[in-house]
Amino acid sequence: MEDLGAPGSYLTLAEGSRVLSSDGRELGRVQHVLADPDVDVFDGFVIDTSVLPGGHRFVDATQVDEIYERGVVLTVDAAAAEALPKPSANPAELEVGPDDVVPDDRHDKLRRAWDRISGKG
Repeated sequence: MEDLGAPGSYLTLAEGSRVLSSDGRELGRVQHVLADPDVDVFDGFVIDTSVLPGGHRFVDATQVDEIYERGVVLTVDAAAAEALPKPSANPAELEVGPDDVVPDDRHDKLRRAWDRISGKG
């Protein structure tokens, strides 16, 4: 396997970095890193496996063995990498409203007790 440089992290993973299987075969190039650095969460990345459109595949963070300056090595071999899924849209963020919150029985009991003590109930 060729020298990929010094060890790095998802924070330094650049678009266009080489993606190699565990057996050293080049699978493609990093297209897009899926992460939220503000909360230090790395979900994985999308690779482009073809010079033609439609060659995108999703690599989950658990399938990443090592990240280097100039490339990434996966935990899967080239044969298993053929089964990497196509990327899909992330589900929308959930919005929680007052009707979605399950009441806390302790809170209700304390509120009723306070209402009795304060003369409101």
